[in-house]
Amino acid sequence: MSKKSAALAVISHYIQSDPARAAGALELLEPREAAVIFKGLAQAEAAKVVENLQPRPAAAIIAEIQPETAAALLYRVPHAHVADIFRHAGEDFVKTILPLLEREFAGKIAENLRYPAESAGRLMSPDFLSFRKDLKVGEVITRLRSMARKHAPATYCYVVGEENRLLGVLNMRDLLLAATDAPIEQVMIKDVFRVHPFADREELVNIFSKKHFLSIPVVDPGGRLLGVVNTRNIIESTEEEATEDLQILFGGSAEERVHSSVSFKVTRRLPWLYVNLLTAFMAGAVVALFEDMIARIAVLAVFLPIIAGQGGNAGTQTLAVVIRGMVMREIDGRSGSRLLATELWVGLVNGALIGGVTAAVAWLWKDNAFLGLIVGLAMIVNMIAAGLAGALIPLTMKRLGYDPAHSSGILLTTVTDVVGFFAFLGFAWVFQSKLI
Repeated sequence: MSKKSAALAVISHYIQSDPARAAGALELLEPREAAVIFKGLAQAEAAKVVENLQPRPAAAIIAEIQPETAAALLYRVPHAHVADIFRHAGEDFVKTILPLLEREFAGKIAENLRYPAESAGRLMSPDFLSFRKDLKVGEVITRLRSMARKHAPATYCYVVGEENRLLGVLNMRDLLLAATDAPIEQVMIKDVFRVHPFADREELVNIFSKKHFLSIPVVDPGGRLLGVVNTRNIIESTEEEATEDLQILFGGSAEERVHSSVSFKVTRRLPWLYVNLLTAFMAGAVVALFEDMIARIAVLAVFLPIIAGQGGNAGTQTLAVVIRGMVMREIDGRSGSRLLATELWVGLVNGALIGGVTAAVAWLWKDNAFLGLIVGLAMIVNMIAAGLAGALIPLTMKRLGYDPAHSSGILLTTVTDVVGFFAFLGFAWVFQSKLI
């Protein structure tokens, strides 16, 4: 066996045992180098890797492969993932590969590309059970038994008519109790809850949480059954969205992964680090305004991070609640003003309680009641500002058409630092004669 054959055998075993890790390793390589490995693999193994690759690196790697080979490889990959790959590929790539795919498969991809991100059309699965309305109960039961041995989809059984139009859903109890020669059209439940392919993920989450369905059929305007969105799809989508929001919230990229390349990580993180640096200079400028006073009353420097830190924590709590409320559709245009009023009162109460404790500590430590008063007032002001900012920032970003979670943490930190420093040092300037 040659060295090349031995290497390919090792790679093949690695892919078969853990295709996800194999995909992560290939993402670290240059696309041309990864394409060389792909060319030596059997198509079944290569397809396993492609299924686990992120769409962007997958598009870059497949672009380095001969179009005919790439088309044959993509045909083995679920069409929804292929559509995601096409979204990250160049226009020339799509125009070259799409005509080489089998017509029905290419049609599914083209259809998927029409649907917006996080819509039912993008999340739906073509893996579902449906039977023609003219079948008998006995025939359906026989087919179900046969499918059970082949691990058929464990969801609802739908009844369709001409042109695959959704007519009803079968209840297993009713099916088993019905006469075997009865048409399933007489047994089916006609009132079937359904969604259109453009329903967004938030709407689906709300439906699943209220109705507790295992899956929901997706139909086009003509009533034709396109696929189903099941609980697993929604959970996976919600988890992915949550992790992306977490990364975005703190200035990261939604596309970044643990094994992304150094250059990719740097290019995605650096712009927001510059933004963070700019906001840090803004907070520093506030402190610089009172530089002489801080030099004369050094104890003020001790309380600056305490005021800013408590405000940041309070604002983050509000931010988390508001973003979750947006995801769960608990917040609409009419509830925004009520939310702000609530957070104002929460900030005032928490600020008074936390400020009272901090003021008492400052008073006892330095035996100066005015120092305690200054610390307490600044804490109240910053906690109110933190609560309002934690609610206003995501609401404003959504109103402007941006992702509510997009680096809200950085903007929130800026508000709590600037307001906290200015309030504390401003009160200290007013009472500075009592502090010396």
